[in-house]
Amino acid sequence: MRARAAYGAGAPRDTPWLDDSAGRVMRPYTASGGRTRPAVALDLLSLVTATGDRPRAPLGAEHTLALRLCAGAAAVTVAEVAGQLRLPAVVVKVLLSDLMECGAVTAQAPRFPGGGCIAADDQTLLRAVLDGLRRRL
Repeated sequence: MRARAAYGAGAPRDTPWLDDSAGRVMRPYTASGGRTRPAVALDLLSLVTATGDRPRAPLGAEHTLALRLCAGAAAVTVAEVAGQLRLPAVVVKVLLSDLMECGAVTAQAPRFPGGGCIAADDQTLLRAVLDGLRRRL
């Protein structure tokens, strides 16, 4: 079995390993200790920022990578962290929630142009997304 570091050029070196034929060697839910619900409610577009405080308790590799991503920019979204770590969003929400509880990161609700929020049942938005997807396919 030949393993390689995942995520291509520019990716952190200590990311989880992938096997060329089998895929991810470690299951994503092991990164969150099997937990599927974060202690703190986070949206995919929540803006997460590192505080500069170091967690007192030792963290797993995925926690450390998530913290690095948050520290490397002014603010990143939960979706961006999930994409960079190549982990499911729910797992990343648990990781970030852990980091919030120990004071290593803070999160802000998503901000939208005009200061408003987008309703989940906004038909105009949903149709625009559907039309955009149809054009790409």
